[in-house]
Amino acid sequence: MKLWDLSVGGWKVGRVGEPTATELGADRLVGPIFSNTIVEVGSAECSMPVFRDGFAAAEAEFMLRLASPDGRALPANNEEAMDWIDDIRIGIEIASSPYSDINRDGPCVTISDHGNNAGLILGQRVERDLWNDLNSIDVALGINGETVGEASVATMLDGPFGAARFLLANLHARGIEPQPGWWISSGAITGVHEVCPDDRIVAHFGSVGEVACRIGP
Repeated sequence: MKLWDLSVGGWKVGRVGEPTATELGADRLVGPIFSNTIVEVGSAECSMPVFRDGFAAAEAEFMLRLASPDGRALPANNEEAMDWIDDIRIGIEIASSPYSDINRDGPCVTISDHGNNAGLILGQRVERDLWNDLNSIDVALGINGETVGEASVATMLDGPFGAARFLLANLHARGIEPQPGWWISSGAITGVHEVCPDDRIVAHFGSVGEVACRIGP
């Protein structure tokens, strides 16, 4: 990150599948999200650029914002992880790399390219009384009006708060102090869906709302 004169605004957390997870000793990976690629839209729509002739994808995710550590110990369970979070949004992560085979060549290649993150779209807020019930929110992602994936966080290891726990432990192991205000892109819920310029992406999060974007050049 020191080679890039850009501030970090958060971290993406992604899944590492088997058998690689056993080989690496980790079932998730992390990568930095630069501040200038984080867009807050609420219920509006925005345009997100991707690399021409490279790889590009969209992922429906819950986005968690880190609160001040206030001397807390690292969370040992998801309930303790909630104390590290002060905001949750529905959102879309844009993955993009100039290397078109990044996902085919495995997680180590993904890690080497900032976790394949190219932007974060923050939609509507998830009210605090729903945080214990994120598993019950049905999520669907559509591209150009066609639903390409449906799921809930119940299918995601230990869910968004598990992703937060993994990230905090990873940062601690590398001597990186968690910063209040950092966003956590907590993992693709419906899968990683490849996109092209001019595609319109809409992620539906049950009764919470939806967030949309168009893929730019």
